[in-house]
Amino acid sequence: MWSGTDDEPLDSYLPGSGNRGYRVSRYELDLDYEPARNRLSGTATIVATATESRHAFTLDLSQSMQVTAVTVNGTAAQPTHQHRKLTVRPAQHVPAGGLLSIVVQYAGQPRPHPGPRTPIGWQQFADGVIVTDEPDGAATWFPCNDHPSTKATYAISITTAAALYVVANGTLVRKKADGPHITWAYEQAQPLATSRVTVQIGTYERHRLGRSSVPVSTIADRSLRTDVERDFARVPEMLTAFERFFGAYPFADYTLVIADVDVAVPIAAAGLSVYGINHCDGQGNAERLAARQLAQQWFGGSLTVRRWKDIWLHDGFSTYAEWLWSEAAGGPATEQLARAARHNLSRQPADIVAADPGPNSMFDSRVGKRGALALHSLRLELGSNRFFELLHDWTARHRYGSVSADEFTDLAAHYTHIPLWPLWDNWLYQAALPHLPPR
Repeated sequence: MWSGTDDEPLDSYLPGSGNRGYRVSRYELDLDYEPARNRLSGTATIVATATESRHAFTLDLSQSMQVTAVTVNGTAAQPTHQHRKLTVRPAQHVPAGGLLSIVVQYAGQPRPHPGPRTPIGWQQFADGVIVTDEPDGAATWFPCNDHPSTKATYAISITTAAALYVVANGTLVRKKADGPHITWAYEQAQPLATSRVTVQIGTYERHRLGRSSVPVSTIADRSLRTDVERDFARVPEMLTAFERFFGAYPFADYTLVIADVDVAVPIAAAGLSVYGINHCDGQGNAERLAARQLAQQWFGGSLTVRRWKDIWLHDGFSTYAEWLWSEAAGGPATEQLARAARHNLSRQPADIVAADPGPNSMFDSRVGKRGALALHSLRLELGSNRFFELLHDWTARHRYGSVSADEFTDLAAHYTHIPLWPLWDNWLYQAALPHLPPR
């Protein structure tokens, strides 16, 4: 880990998020949620290793959460909480390589903050909670090192009203009723970035949608069951197709949550995707979104960008997955959709660089489309067989890891003797829109 000073941001796109000096390996969250007051309380245990000799460590945590006590390795520590930063000073100096067990007791009324597209973080609605953690919403509900380069395993336990259903990342390992409350405990064994962690709470029911290599389920209000099954019926088939394209699905199961509220942009979390009621009309109109969200399990959930400027590695692949699915499902071919996308881009301003779009444009749809067109150009260069061999290699080599654009382009170079830099430069590093090569 690069050892800059604490004043130097970990990521220029989100300079207020992420911290130096330690690497988290596990989060254990034991929380209580009171929906009537939107009050969240409990304990977060952060297991980490110091990467530098330190007298203090900093976590990200919203000011809407009040810290009541902190211990480090079992001894009380002095906390300071301001500007969304919780600074913890252990009683004793911690050397580089030293183990840390930071326990934070906290409570408050979590609320979201403005994001590039929609509010980010913990959001209460009439019948529950929807949590959007990408890019920096995790700190609205638990203390963390909120940057995609720091991945960890999770144990998430939430106790709330018995009428509510709680879903979080991972496998449900315990569900225990205690009078008017139920505790839901989930274990996430594969390491995740904080931006891919989520909790969803509502008056839901779970139903099996089907199975491919893993179980596929939906979680939604009972009244939506028929529409949900119509809209997402092909997701198990889609998952099977994507395993042919991208390699083995990276998680134990796949869950689609349909919140009983409108959601502007579906939420991609590890092992699950979250849609709004506005995406569920019983007419099958969500299939394009479903393909994109499912692809984010490989590109975003398992392989997560190390720096936000490389976000095209998420959105370019997921956009390309939409085109691949269209062809696999009997719709327009990938080639046709790629050329249509290029034509549509030609009618928009050519003022964005996909490889470094800037913090205000990192979720601009043009980033994903140019990334997808770069991938299609690469496929035309390599041929389909070599192209999909590369994608399998990429997802297997970096499974559950952090990745960069340079790592992908370096790997691609091993699949051809022809220099690929002109391709990457034209599509990703220049604002001017190039032409697709002839088929």
